[in-house]
Amino acid sequence: MTLIVGSGAAVAATPPVSQPRIVTHFSLSAGQTPEDIALEPDGAVDVSFAKADQVARVTLTSEERLLAVLTAVANPHRMRVIAELSGGRVHVSELAPRLGMSRPLLYMHLDKLEKAGLVTGQLELSEDGKAMKYFELAPFELRLTAETTTQALRDGDQEAGQAGQGHNDHREESDT
Repeated sequence: MTLIVGSGAAVAATPPVSQPRIVTHFSLSAGQTPEDIALEPDGAVDVSFAKADQVARVTLTSEERLLAVLTAVANPHRMRVIAELSGGRVHVSELAPRLGMSRPLLYMHLDKLEKAGLVTGQLELSEDGKAMKYFELAPFELRLTAETTTQALRDGDQEAGQAGQGHNDHREESDT
């Protein structure tokens, strides 16, 4: 997902995005000056506009959501995290030694799983005032068929068409 905002040239610290997809347009004349941008665990983005007193939500397409889930579960470490969390909610400091990995590495894997909507994290304060991060599985069922894959691609193409984009990332291969 790409969110392109503003007018004029922008300087970026990262390489340019290839084949960007504009998912929203801001009308500065209508007071839609972005104030805050919040990334939700499911990959959606909430953008608030100060002067217009509005909030916009930009969500992933079905295709992007499916790819996020498949990427998340395509890693043996993340599959072990899912298996360990199937026993219930666990504090990160307890989960890391169970899995034999460092907390920074575990947080990286939990972040991918959380963005795919497979786990949820909750920050709580202990009695002595320490921040404690607990994770648990979100209810999910992963069933991949040719039909679900095809439908996700159709939904992505349809959503891109509604946004006025001639989105077609499907390339034909030739024998030449």
